[in-house]
Amino acid sequence: MVNLEWYRTFKAIYKTGTLTGAADALFISQPGVSLHLNSLEAYVGYKLFDRTGRKMIPTERGKVLFNAVAEPIAKLEDVEKNFQKSTEKHTPTISVGMCFETFQTTLEQYVSTLPFNLIISFGEYPEMLDQLDKGILDLIITPKKGSSPNIEHEAFSSEQIILVGGKDIDTAAFNKMLKTKDAEQIESWLKNEKWYGTTGDMEHLFQFWTLNFGHKPNFRPNYIVPNLNSIIRCLKGGAGLAVVPDFLCKNEIESGEVKLIWEGKRKLENTLYFGCRKKTNYQTEIDHIKDLFRKVMGK
Repeated sequence: MVNLEWYRTFKAIYKTGTLTGAADALFISQPGVSLHLNSLEAYVGYKLFDRTGRKMIPTERGKVLFNAVAEPIAKLEDVEKNFQKSTEKHTPTISVGMCFETFQTTLEQYVSTLPFNLIISFGEYPEMLDQLDKGILDLIITPKKGSSPNIEHEAFSSEQIILVGGKDIDTAAFNKMLKTKDAEQIESWLKNEKWYGTTGDMEHLFQFWTLNFGHKPNFRPNYIVPNLNSIIRCLKGGAGLAVVPDFLCKNEIESGEVKLIWEGKRKLENTLYFGCRKKTNYQTEIDHIKDLFRKVMGK
């Protein structure tokens, strides 16, 4: 039996010309729109749209079906409006992408207070930019800007990549080497220490090492843990080194649980951006999330 929501989705695609536009109009995800369309096409037995780039062009059969269902769907929607409780409000759902550590450090504490539904997605930055462009995500927090004309980026903060260690590490010899600016001795001392890394992202270590020594590190960390927050917790045990964004361990450095070892001969900073589509139905909700980030990160 056909699901009437398939027809409603079909009408929205026909009207907006894109899967993303239909998703925005119906307040559902773009994958949900695709699922409805695929199900309807399988049910009726023929293709309803030709996909050309991002545009959805109705086929001749698609045009015939639209002419047949548009008026009945409109009447059903009118009935729905008349019988819906006047006090009932639609609760929007927005999807936000960021790295796991950023979520834990910033937004996690506020989730239970949000006046709208929220879906958090973790992934690599190129993947999140692509999902934002396709309408799967509504907002991302990223240190990298994309090139899509449909996306706007707003700088809101910055992170400094620093070398930190456990509070029990004796850095007296290392500090003397820093004064001599002997890069070879500095590198040798660092390589002889125990290092922490993560399973998925070694980019911070690679950037820091290349900036200070002119090449990528020629060693592997001794301990590989799930994420950067795990590294901070491990370092509180008293030993080991790691390269991490400063905002993840600011409190631990101030309390003395983790030691700032070196900022590098030149500071390594990344700008953090909000990324969202230029046209969105969720501007109020997105602004709410942005305000929370500015509050936490002091900008």
